[in-house]
Amino acid sequence: MTVFLGFLGNPNLIGNGSDYMEPDASSRFQESLPLSSDQLLRKLDLWDINYTCHHHSPIGTVAESKFIQHQFSPVSDGGVHIKNLYLRDNRKKNFLVIVEQDQEIDLKLLRGFLGAGHLSFGSPKRLMENLGVRPGAVTPFSMINGVRNGVKLFIDTSLQTGTKIYAHPLVNDRTLEVSLHGLKVFFDKIGAEINWISA
Repeated sequence: MTVFLGFLGNPNLIGNGSDYMEPDASSRFQESLPLSSDQLLRKLDLWDINYTCHHHSPIGTVAESKFIQHQFSPVSDGGVHIKNLYLRDNRKKNFLVIVEQDQEIDLKLLRGFLGAGHLSFGSPKRLMENLGVRPGAVTPFSMINGVRNGVKLFIDTSLQTGTKIYAHPLVNDRTLEVSLHGLKVFFDKIGAEINWISA
């Protein structure tokens, strides 16, 4: 099915014919992203980055993710599930912060680690402009768009202990299982500098 931008009412609506709907973060609307999930996977293949792609129902929060993780990630496998925070400060700087999914984050303390001003969560509009994804699909892989927009990448050092990372490939009904080494190769390929912090 071909999708196109609709211009009646909300310009962010997508649909076919007269059926317009608000796009969500699933692969159903991936062609409306600056880089589709399928295109990302082809790049990973081209760069010889090994991964396993798990398909599942759309999940937009850590709580929702925990309901399905057992389907592809047994407790004993050494994998780390993450949460990804797209933040913006009052100086208009943009940050992607990646931590273990259960880690508590204090934005007031975090600003010191980032060298940032007052922090807040970026709006859905700015999220699309800077990382090329919709809410619920923020991911380390969105730095493929973020590097071109000056987004700074920060990863908590606790993730270095895991054997593999689970992250969305720009959409929230797929999860990639990739080694930490593979993720580092990805960042090298796109020219994203990792800033390691102990948040």
